[in-house]
Amino acid sequence: MKNSLFLYLTILAVLSTVFTYMFLSKQVVFEQTRYEKTTKKLRDSLSLVSNQLVDANYFSLEKNENAQNYFDTTSANKTIQYEKLIPFVTEKLLDLNANLKGNPYTGQDQISTNKFIINKVKILNHRWIIADYSDGEIWGEVLLKYFVNEDKSISFEVNQSLLYQK
Repeated sequence: MKNSLFLYLTILAVLSTVFTYMFLSKQVVFEQTRYEKTTKKLRDSLSLVSNQLVDANYFSLEKNENAQNYFDTTSANKTIQYEKLIPFVTEKLLDLNANLKGNPYTGQDQISTNKFIINKVKILNHRWIIADYSDGEIWGEVLLKYFVNEDKSISFEVNQSLLYQK
């Protein structure tokens, strides 16, 4: 009786060990497979987002070599670094928001008690800017031309402006 009890306990211990080993080895393989699938999915998502960012920045001075070359000529007085030009032009345009009647380059006169100000600016190339503006209630977009003058000042011209319906 005592021997059969030890035999049953030994068989139970061996079976328990075998089942535990099998479970843990399968779990490791499962976790590795899940990790690989997740990593692949994340890489695909990152690649997709990167491609979308490249597409979104297609029309931008940062990515347009032809527009960049416009400022980098053999004439020393026309050479401007576009990396410094982008924040400079943006700042000059946003500084005009302080005007009492609103930013004059929204292409809109003040409609209500609030003035139109430019919120977001994207410099498309060496000549065009697209900007988003609002008065807090009405939103619109404007296409501007900008010019870098001989004295390195910036001048703007409204090309076209539109307001969205409420």
